[in-house]
Amino acid sequence: MAVNGQVVILPMMYLALSYDHRLIDGKEAVTFLVTMKDLLEDPARLLLDI
Repeated sequence: MAVNGQVVILPMMYLALSYDHRLIDGKEAVTFLVTMKDLLEDPARLLLDI
């Protein structure tokens, strides 16, 4: 990744979700993934419930 104009190696994790479009709307699935990403990036939010 580029950080302050420098190429820096950072840890990355891939997160995927598979679901049946007949049962779950895509918008809700994406909202769930965004929420999971935010909680994994800042676990204090999960512990403090904010």
